[in-house]
Amino acid sequence: MRHALTIDVEEYFQVHAFAGVIPTSSWDGYAPAVQGNTDRILDLLDERAVSATFFCLGWIAERNRELIKSIHARGHEIACHGHMHQAITTQDPDTFRKDVSRAKDVLEDCIGERVTGYRAPTYSITGSTLWALDILEALGFRYDSSIFPIYHDNYGIPDAPRLPYRIQGSTLVEFPISTLKVGPVNVPVSGGGYFRLLPYSVIRTALRRLQRQGDPFVFYIHPWELNPETPRVDDAPFLSRFRTYTGINRSFTRFSRLLKDFSFTTVRTALTDCGLLENRLLM
Repeated sequence: MRHALTIDVEEYFQVHAFAGVIPTSSWDGYAPAVQGNTDRILDLLDERAVSATFFCLGWIAERNRELIKSIHARGHEIACHGHMHQAITTQDPDTFRKDVSRAKDVLEDCIGERVTGYRAPTYSITGSTLWALDILEALGFRYDSSIFPIYHDNYGIPDAPRLPYRIQGSTLVEFPISTLKVGPVNVPVSGGGYFRLLPYSVIRTALRRLQRQGDPFVFYIHPWELNPETPRVDDAPFLSRFRTYTGINRSFTRFSRLLKDFSFTTVRTALTDCGLLENRLLM
């Protein structure tokens, strides 16, 4: 079974955990690191002959067009992560539409083909922002991977389906962030801070259980999470720093092991394998 490997392409200073201390107006004053961090991932994926989906910010693409072109040229899927990495819960429908349209346009201009996948910043398609799905469909997206079926202080729809599905009354397909059901609770096991915080043996066991059940999973990581030299934001709250930096020193080695332990492909291909997308509709 091939699972979906996803990279959320953004800078460390753009993460939601630092939004209270790093305003968007200051982003251009920070030293960029996304090129080097992403190139390191691309080299590893080349070595392992693995294709992935890169959910890219429009803000990044406007400043790093050659990076977006390189990701695409090396056989990976380019998908949309919005433009300014702002949680949808802070936006109204018109602001959201403009943000996503701007990002989609610049990404498509970079690669010369349609961008059909979307992931919300901070997984912020929640019970209060489901209206965003209608806008994504209207903009021509074919799938979304934003809904996290867990309880969390910043995101989540705990009772959402755990496996890929077609959204009722929509042409959109949802690939929810993968969880392992333990009793009545959905446990997050598929990437990001959970990948860094939990022992690798726990992550591997959980993902193998999903695989034995015949459940495709989606794994996600950010380029800055795989670089132990990512700058520390010392004036951020303790919880934000804990979530961002714990386990970062060993994450690249873990990620490399993960690529050996499981078979990965793009979200688009994984959903096609499941019979939820048709290639002819993605052209």
